[in-house]
Amino acid sequence: MMKALTFTLNGDQTRVEVDPGELLLDVLRRRLFLTGTKKGCGEGECGACTVLLDGQPVLACLLPAMKVQGRAVTTIEGLGHEQRLHPVQEAFLEKGAVQCGFCTPGMVLSSKSLLDGQPQPSEDEIKQALSGHLCRCTGYVQILEAVKDAAEKMTRAEGRKGHA
Repeated sequence: MMKALTFTLNGDQTRVEVDPGELLLDVLRRRLFLTGTKKGCGEGECGACTVLLDGQPVLACLLPAMKVQGRAVTTIEGLGHEQRLHPVQEAFLEKGAVQCGFCTPGMVLSSKSLLDGQPQPSEDEIKQALSGHLCRCTGYVQILEAVKDAAEKMTRAEGRKGHA
């Protein structure tokens, strides 16, 4: 028996019929056609399925969809857009942190969450925030540099807003 699921998705109120046992990853990809959230291991080990739930990173491959009832979910599609990327997305591109791109959406969202709570994280804090993400294309150096660069961009942007 299908159930109605209502939640905020990328800033928009969303209602979708789901099977009560369905995982958020499957609802996002199969019912809402948001394919930026990737299915990697399906066991919560790789981080490719990371989305933000009320601003915090969660693994959509493990989360029953009904657990997001009345809450806010952000996927990579809701972070920026082609004409104006989020500073984390810009930094990942500029620093060469995007290789094949499979792990990138989850890493970008986890990085955004980190920077929202800690605008100037240490390298160890960045490593901890990304510790649940696996990338087979890079040595992580570019990814760390991208998060540091995004922190600088976001701090500069906040400084300009504060002086307006």
